[in-house]
Amino acid sequence: MSDIETIGIAGAGTMGAGIALVCARAGFRTRVFDTQPSALERARDQAGAFLRKSVERGKLAAERLPQIMGLWHGSTRLEDFADCALVIEAVFESLPVKHQLFGQLDKICAPQALFASNTSTLSITGIAGGSGRADRFIGMHFCLPAQLMKLVEISPGLATSQQTFARAWDWCERLGQQPVKTQDTPGFVLNYFLIPFHNDAIRLVEQGVAEPADIDLAIKTAMGYAMGPMELLDLVGIDTQKLLCEALYDATGEPRAACPALVKRMIAAGWLGKKSGRGFHPYQDDKMFGA
Repeated sequence: MSDIETIGIAGAGTMGAGIALVCARAGFRTRVFDTQPSALERARDQAGAFLRKSVERGKLAAERLPQIMGLWHGSTRLEDFADCALVIEAVFESLPVKHQLFGQLDKICAPQALFASNTSTLSITGIAGGSGRADRFIGMHFCLPAQLMKLVEISPGLATSQQTFARAWDWCERLGQQPVKTQDTPGFVLNYFLIPFHNDAIRLVEQGVAEPADIDLAIKTAMGYAMGPMELLDLVGIDTQKLLCEALYDATGEPRAACPALVKRMIAAGWLGKKSGRGFHPYQDDKMFGA
């Protein structure tokens, strides 16, 4: 039986908000950190809207909604993670930023607390090197959107202990997720395929082969995907796609991982996806996917 009951989520963006919702929904005390109070407020509002829609659809008992939201606590102070048995980092893909964050957390959290990164491209061993507790560090990559997808890629670094791996795996199962073990390699399983695939779809738009809506329709209709590649890119964030491309390309040299020029132009225009109201598609709200 896992001893993990209180969870810290560092970062209240799309990914962090989804992971926090999954944790609270599973009955865990959940602390959510972000430097921006507005991000915390938005994440909480999005979680509440998602849960209300779940109640309307008969997927969640009405009395559970306040119980779940009662487990969700936002904070701009990392010190509020002091009682967390597991902290999951969900900030953007920058090794120096992650090192700084975990260096602070190492001084705040109890020695037995586990640290995890939701990185999708960076080396777990590399991030763990700046954590102060490489043996208690593990990769825990949730699929987007986390509140709907069950898969979690669990990736040990070179120094990760077997006990840490077992605790993380057991906790994921208690969370109601499906863990899979991957090695600490660029992109793990999902993004090794997904980042080049998304770039291929972007290049179809660049070359005028098809419009984004038609690409999405073709992929969903022919392949049975719940979301098309352009929809998923808008959810991930166009700026995040650039960071993912740069990290994977630097690690592998794979030409298909190189960032397409259209991504850079969209960022310059402020077309960052759903969070900015415009990406490959226009958006009228910032609700969580599925709400």
